[in-house]
Amino acid sequence: MKAILKSLAIIIILIPMTHADEYTGKEKSETCLGCHAIEGYNNTYPTYKVPKLGGQHSDYIVSALKAYQRGERKHDTMHANASGLSDQDINDIANYFESVK
Repeated sequence: MKAILKSLAIIIILIPMTHADEYTGKEKSETCLGCHAIEGYNNTYPTYKVPKLGGQHSDYIVSALKAYQRGERKHDTMHANASGLSDQDINDIANYFESVK
């Protein structure tokens, strides 16, 4: 009986954590949405088309964010945004954008 109660307690504890994890990528990507969720958005300076990230492969987003962190990709705003992200944050954001169409 103790084993059953212990298992039930663990399940009860983990259910809210699992549910919360479903939204971490979306929550963490809200800053990104201001530019990357606007169809046809152009950056003013330097001028270029801002890519829409919805549906993009997560591996690509992970690679790009890590390159911005290391300064291998040059864009001050993206470097500033990526610098504060952990590997888990990057994975959550990448997985979220891959799931959005």
